[in-house]
Amino acid sequence: MARNGNAGKAALFASASAGYTGAMTLAADAAAQLPASSLPRHDWTREEVRALFDLPFPELMFRAQSVHRQNFDPAEVQISTLLSIKTGGCPEDCAYCPQSAKYDTGVKAEKLMRLDAVLAEARAAKASGASRFCMGAAWREPKDRDLDHVCAMVEGVKALGLETCATLGMLTAAQARRLKDSGLDYYNHNLDTSPEFYGEIITTRTYRERLTTLDHVRDAGIHVCCAGTPLSDQTTLDPIEFVRTIAVARITMPCSVARISAGREDMSEETQALCFLAGANSIFYGPKLLTTPNPGRDRDRELMDRLGMTPMEP
Repeated sequence: MARNGNAGKAALFASASAGYTGAMTLAADAAAQLPASSLPRHDWTREEVRALFDLPFPELMFRAQSVHRQNFDPAEVQISTLLSIKTGGCPEDCAYCPQSAKYDTGVKAEKLMRLDAVLAEARAAKASGASRFCMGAAWREPKDRDLDHVCAMVEGVKALGLETCATLGMLTAAQARRLKDSGLDYYNHNLDTSPEFYGEIITTRTYRERLTTLDHVRDAGIHVCCAGTPLSDQTTLDPIEFVRTIAVARITMPCSVARISAGREDMSEETQALCFLAGANSIFYGPKLLTTPNPGRDRDRELMDRLGMTPMEP
């Protein structure tokens, strides 16, 4: 499917939205005036986003699916594989992470993997249908001597014909440039939470430090890929609320790939299907995500076959 806008569908959708009446709240009425545009915006207000969340579920899903179809083939899913190349022992205290050395989670600190072992995992991922290979290391920031080994991994994975992604903690500008020169396509560096709530989740770094690394990554020409602990006892997120979150993300970030990551092991197939309908179009593939269980490859292939979905070409 072509990834350009469809003026006829957009006009029809705008007309339908303008005529939509019913038991909407005032906030939902405000959201109904927002166009389902395929063009990214960078000026979303909290009130506009809150209004999207307040839309009736069928209206929100229709909007999200309309935006999704303007930019992607709705039957394609990008397949990514995530490998922990250095597990455990991280000095940070992120409240959601079992790899922090500050928590007793049973995760043992391990050394950086050997290059040949990483490339063997990358070959297996490609053979299973993955188009992107992500490497994660439990560091606050990499030492330059460690970065030498990571750059060799990136070069090797890139030579296999896979997109490359890494998450290594905070980077200097020089380190970001080295990763770019080695062939790194994407850098994962989530913001974790809002600036106002940051100290409740992490005390070993600041929100500003996170933004500085993202600036270094962008300046180097790398694409940004951003989403037993103290939070382990929190109430499980309601599946409908989770699907709503994906739908709002699709509307507000129409051209971004939206990936479902850790947690799919606990999702029903029906919830995952709704996620794809809401605009999710990427999954991490394989039985383990760093330290978190993930559905097996056979289960994912079976679900995609049942939904009539296919892997996205790189």
